[in-house]
Amino acid sequence: MKKMYGLMFALALIMTMAVSPAISAQDKDIVDTAIGAGSFETLVTAVKAAGLVETLKGPGPFTVFAPTDEAFAKLPKGTLDDLLKPENKEKLVSILTYHVVPGKVMAADVVKLKKAKTVQGSEISIKVKDKKVMVDKAKVVTTDVGASNGVIHVIDTVMMPPAKAKK
Repeated sequence: MKKMYGLMFALALIMTMAVSPAISAQDKDIVDTAIGAGSFETLVTAVKAAGLVETLKGPGPFTVFAPTDEAFAKLPKGTLDDLLKPENKEKLVSILTYHVVPGKVMAADVVKLKKAKTVQGSEISIKVKDKKVMVDKAKVVTTDVGASNGVIHVIDTVMMPPAKAKK
């Protein structure tokens, strides 16, 4: 009988461990989810430099097309360092908010869209080709990473907003 209880306890513990990461991911906001993933250190640094942490920890919901550290590494040499300077905060905010769409747009809904308006104000183009989703020139590599205040779709390229027309 003791072996049976021990086996049941071990099974319950394993089941709890298997389920808890999915539950805890939903309990974390977008910023904490990105920090926990470990592949968005550059993005998190940029969000902090832009002063957007509190916004992305807010109620949302938000859909974030999140470039990986490798995506940031593809930028021309010196670009990131330049963007992180305090005097370039406005440009950094513009780039980062170009990666955010208001609302929670899951992958099944993203593929039905041709474009989406970003928090920055411009539209991103969305194309599905050969079962791959492209957002502007970035490929979506992972979809539907849940957060308590929205969803993250991982992309392989940092998207740049279109230049504003001069008046």
